[in-house]
Amino acid sequence: MLKLLVLLALLLLTACRPSEEAPAPASAEPHTTRLARVLAAQSPEMRARYDARNPQQTLEFFGITPGMTVVEALPSGGWYSRILMAYLGADGALIGANYPAELFRQFDFATEEFMASVAGWLETFPQQAADWCSEDCASVSGFFFGDLPAELHGTADAVLFIRALHNMARFQTQGVDDFLDQAFADSYAVLKPGGVLGIVQHEAPADAVDAWAAGDAGYLKRDFVIAQAEAAGFEFEASSEINANPADQPTSADIVWRLAPSLATTEEGTPEREAMAAIGESNRMTLKFRKPAFAADE
Repeated sequence: MLKLLVLLALLLLTACRPSEEAPAPASAEPHTTRLARVLAAQSPEMRARYDARNPQQTLEFFGITPGMTVVEALPSGGWYSRILMAYLGADGALIGANYPAELFRQFDFATEEFMASVAGWLETFPQQAADWCSEDCASVSGFFFGDLPAELHGTADAVLFIRALHNMARFQTQGVDDFLDQAFADSYAVLKPGGVLGIVQHEAPADAVDAWAAGDAGYLKRDFVIAQAEAAGFEFEASSEINANPADQPTSADIVWRLAPSLATTEEGTPEREAMAAIGESNRMTLKFRKPAFAADE
């Protein structure tokens, strides 16, 4: 009788043990697999830029995962927004952070019509983004740097500046408001303690003339960016060469827009354009900072 009871107990334990070959639920899809799937689903035009922009490696370096609340600076036409909306998923949130109107007014193209479109951006950005993702998509909202709503303080897991710092630095050094300082201050305020600040930025050579590397040409020095972030309270955590391009060796006579995808300084079909296209996209620093974990909520 005792042997029979022991045998029954062993059978019950075996029956209750999960099968090692049972498929994992969809919710357990590895983050790397999900991101690769999202990237593969993007348009051919977007995929053509992956070799230069390395979105999978970049987002993984910054520690972005599904379900996060992520602030994207200057989402513009939505190149990264499309990826983030689908990757963050329905449990996540994407918050666009646009340049303030006063910064846009500094550009030559800032016509009255353009400025009217800027004024309506808080409404039009979510509407535009609705066409960028159709299933299991993050919610979308926005704010302007310099006008961060109080209810967003301490709510974000990460803030990303992807090639978005140079114009804020450029006009600040020209004495037009404290655009860069304000953007970093808002980034610090919107993050949760321990949240990540991720930066990808056209990188000027360390020995470049400071006046040239102040943003007008699109390039900034690594030491300058680190110093600005640390002055705002962030702790520098790591750098990566994910987006480095040693072929880009700009001089003080160059602007970043000479390179792909703009190729703005050369004519189609010329040897000069072929030379610029052969360089590829710009050399970019990739820097990761963190808001101190002990920081009090703003």
